[in-house]
Amino acid sequence: MLTLYTFKQTTNSFHFSSPLLPSFENSTLSAPSAPPLPADWVISPNVAYMVAELVIAVLSTFGNLLVCVAVGLNRKLRTVTNYFLVSLAVADILVGTIAIPCAILTDIGLPRHNLYLCLIMLSILLMFTESSILSLLAVAVERYVAIFMPFRYQVLLTSRNAVLVIFATWLLSFVIGLVPLMGWHKTPPDSGYCFFVFVVDMTYMVYFIFFACVLTPLFIMYFIYAQIFVMVKQQVRRITSEQSGRGERQARAAAIMRREVKTVTSLFLVLFLFTVCWIPLHIINCFLLFCPHCPVPLELLFTAIILSHANSAVNPFLYAYTMTTFRDTFKAIFSGCRAVGDRDATNRAGHDDREGP
Repeated sequence: MLTLYTFKQTTNSFHFSSPLLPSFENSTLSAPSAPPLPADWVISPNVAYMVAELVIAVLSTFGNLLVCVAVGLNRKLRTVTNYFLVSLAVADILVGTIAIPCAILTDIGLPRHNLYLCLIMLSILLMFTESSILSLLAVAVERYVAIFMPFRYQVLLTSRNAVLVIFATWLLSFVIGLVPLMGWHKTPPDSGYCFFVFVVDMTYMVYFIFFACVLTPLFIMYFIYAQIFVMVKQQVRRITSEQSGRGERQARAAAIMRREVKTVTSLFLVLFLFTVCWIPLHIINCFLLFCPHCPVPLELLFTAIILSHANSAVNPFLYAYTMTTFRDTFKAIFSGCRAVGDRDATNRAGHDDREGP
């Protein structure tokens, strides 16, 4: 969410190099507050950065749209788990179609002299990111209920309740993202440029967004998945010890547990990739707040920004790689077959051990 520019004064060849908004001649940055910019300065955005953002936007939009279409076409994919994954996909589509274009506009300081529109544009990505986190949390809780409370699952996690949860996650995400509009922001400089570091308060980013709205749900989700893996491991051991005396019934139970392990592993990988993609940028924000004079390599900052946005594009590839039903449905879509939900069940028997949600 930080922005990188070269500023050139139109009256001479002087280069402005703010610690938070470095020119490309710098190799590191540190973080005292940036001074206001004169009105006659021209902004030269980082073209490579913008191209990377546009590539991510295209991949995120079309990849996650494919996920939504797959769930709509294939009845086997219409599960409560996948409804939450569709919510996650919608957030990633909106990152590609709305948030990244807004990020590119704010990279050149637009909109100018309009604080509230600026805050909305800068907060959009935070809204969609929080929606992604809450969707992942809903998936983790759904899997927990399925494994630890299987007899209550059908009552607690109906399609209607799933829709209500999705609505609640989106509503909460918008409230969290719009907190800067409620007053938690910096006083904009006289130049009126809409730059992230000029407008967004870093205490909001670190204490509220990172500590409260990112780290807390992540800790909860990792704890849930740890509990799930321990429970599944115990169930596998119990089934293995009893299998010799029960034959076909125990073999069927073992196959179900193997599918559950693969499902949970796939969902855990989605969470793990989200963590890997977003934590580096939040750590840099912590450095900028707690150690304002600590140098941060410019290449590292570039990587953290692109990595955080790239998370919106990776999930469809992960589904295709780890979840057989998604992979088969993607192939059917590309081949023009729409009757994927009516495929004979026997054609899927050989894939059961690799089945995803």
